[in-house]
Amino acid sequence: MKQLFLIIGAPGSGKTTDASLIAKNDESFAHYSTGDLLRAEVASASELGKTIDGFISKGNLVPLDIVVNTIVSAIKASSKDLILIDGYPRSVEQMTALDDVLRSQRDIKLKGVVEVEVSEQTARTRVLGRARGADDNDEVFDNRMQVYLRPINEIRAFYERQGLLHTISGEAGIDEIVSNLANLLNTLKA
Repeated sequence: MKQLFLIIGAPGSGKTTDASLIAKNDESFAHYSTGDLLRAEVASASELGKTIDGFISKGNLVPLDIVVNTIVSAIKASSKDLILIDGYPRSVEQMTALDDVLRSQRDIKLKGVVEVEVSEQTARTRVLGRARGADDNDEVFDNRMQVYLRPINEIRAFYERQGLLHTISGEAGIDEIVSNLANLLNTLKA
């Protein structure tokens, strides 16, 4: 049985870094981000990859059912039973689509959704401080933050009703955050 953990948080919360460090430090975890999964599927030149590339190459969003099927395929294909996916879901539609598919899966169980919480100021400082590309500016950050904030209360409520939502602070140093996240995940995987 594959145990799935979703790591969510604002842009700049550190969710991707945290999840990748957990997987690096504890080999029983596999870590994926949805963007990486889609790119890997395209690179594999599979039929699904060709379909995905048809959308991406035209600058279109990949349809939700294809994204969810790509996630589920990666989980099933993983050699590890503990799976971390960061940055998903980002919308109520993504949440609902994943929930619908997971209900029909006997070999994948969602064990927890962990939100890495940071203040908007911390998130802004981190994103603008790393300034990796042209999209790391105030205007783009504000838009990304709004995209994150719009559905978050509904996403929190949905997972809270199922007893799956957990929160850790992303305000501390990286070592402390990763340690807190690892401890929480080890408790949830029991």
